[in-house]
Order: sequence, then C-alpha cells, then structure tokens
Amino acid sequence: MTIFGTPIDTIYLILLIAAGSLTILYILFGDIFHGVGEALGYFHPTLVLSFITFFSAAGYIFEKITSFSSPLIISLSAIIALILVTLLNIFVLIPLSSAEESLSYTEESLKGRVGKLIISIPKDGFGEVVIDSKSGMISKPASSYENTPIAEGKQVLVIEVSNGVLHVVPYEYNRLYHEKSDKAI
Repeated sequence: MTIFGTPIDTIYLILLIAAGSLTILYILFGDIFHGVGEALGYFHPTLVLSFITFFSAAGYIFEKITSFSSPLIISLSAIIALILVTLLNIFVLIPLSSAEESLSYTEESLKGRVGKLIISIPKDGFGEVVIDSKSGMISKPASSYENTPIAEGKQVLVIEVSNGVLHVVPYEYNRLYHEKSDKAI
C-alpha cells in the first residue's frame, strides 16, 4: 500500500523516528511544556507520543514480517498501541505523579517539627539539624532562636524558617505531662 506515492512501511518508519525523537525531547524538556499536559486532560503529550511510537513500531514490524493487508495491520497496530499506552499510564505515569508529590517538603512544613542537632550551635552562630521525614532524613542549617548555645545531640524544636535556616529552641519531651493529659481525655 502507498500513501501519496510513499510506501506505508516508510511512513511507519518516519513516524517511529519522529515520535521517538519528540518523546525523548519531551522527557528532557517537559517542564517547559508542563501546562500543555494540564490543558489537554487525558490527552497528555507523553501518552499521545507513546501511542504514535507504539503504533508506528507495530505497523512497521507487521508490514515487514507478515503478509497481512495494510488495513488489518493498521487496526492491529492501533489496538496494540492502545493497550500498551493504557498499561503505561496505569502502571507508570499515575504512580510517578503521585509519588513525586508525596516526597517533597516545604520549609513551612518544617515549622513545629522536632529534630536532632548533629553540629552544635554556638552563640550567634550556626549548626546543623536533622529531621526524620517520610522520604528520609532532612539535613538543614540551624541557628538558635534565642541566640543561646545548644549542644550537639540535643533535640530541638523548629520555631521559624527563614532563608533556608531553621531557627530552633531546645526541646524536651515531658512524659509526665503527656501521661496526665492522656488520662484526662
């Protein structure tokens, strides 16, 4: 079969190269076009480009190794591409989009968290604090909120965050107070 005087297997090959190249470019520079994916809803550029890539690859392979008619090959290629794109979306893209959100943190979310000093804070100086989080340990520079020295290994409470520096005070968990308040409830 020919379209505009070009054999269909050549068209499949050109589509495969073009869609594959555009997919790689979209992966590398996708943040620039992030709004395009939001505007299109279900027709995310990654899914459209993947469909064209799978469709043209299946069509090219079927044209070269089978003696099926071209309309049948187009139908089979479209079905295969639709199945593969659906699997890609369900098992790769959707989990990646939700995982990306859950691993991030903001400086505002660190307020009120308890951490441990790994480098002591001198008076009017800086140290370092680590805070446990869902994605691992967060290590940030810290200074004393009250401009008093705090020794290494002490637990601290984050009061304020400014310019990437945590302003902390020493923190002691009062077990007796919390046991009494638990019984009262």
